Amino acid sequence: MDDDAFPGAVTERRAVRAVLLTPDQKVLLIRIQPPVDAAFWVMPGGGIGPGEDPVDALRRELREELGLVRCQPGPVVWLRHHTFDWDGRRLSQREEYRIVPVGRFDARMLDPREARFVTALRWWPLGDLAHAPERLTPLAAADIVRDYLANGAPDPLPPEEVLAD
Repeated sequence: MDDDAFPGAVTERRAVRAVLLTPDQKVLLIRIQPPVDAAFWVMPGGGIGPGEDPVDALRRELREELGLVRCQPGPVVWLRHHTFDWDGRRLSQREEYRIVPVGRFDARMLDPREARFVTALRWWPLGDLAHAPERLTPLAAADIVRDYLANGAPDPLPPEEVLAD
């Protein structure tokens, strides 16, 4: 059934995102400029298809978006439930964030559908995340990476971050 048939309908979606982390503690973020509202920075990743394993989905998303073909997604370090409007739809998206150790590479957005909203890709030094002039997604990005580097993957995971725009 088409969600457009029901004005105000909310589309439920599962997603997975990568905390791409280099040995020198830099994190890749993508700057998104939506058609309306302010720009913000996100970690790469995207939707999990029906029946798709989150790790397989993350590998697929990183390959499709960035051309990253060899990576080993690691542990989940953050959970987020974000409800927001995007491209004429109301989405309720449950996300998991996984550490993905990588060497630094020349990051470019390869997905043409997503590229129309992308204005920059940047490797951020860990120290700069806490002072970003625009919103980061997740909001606690600096703390998540800092905690992981100091203590490893959280066990148990912290409570899910819940946001509604």
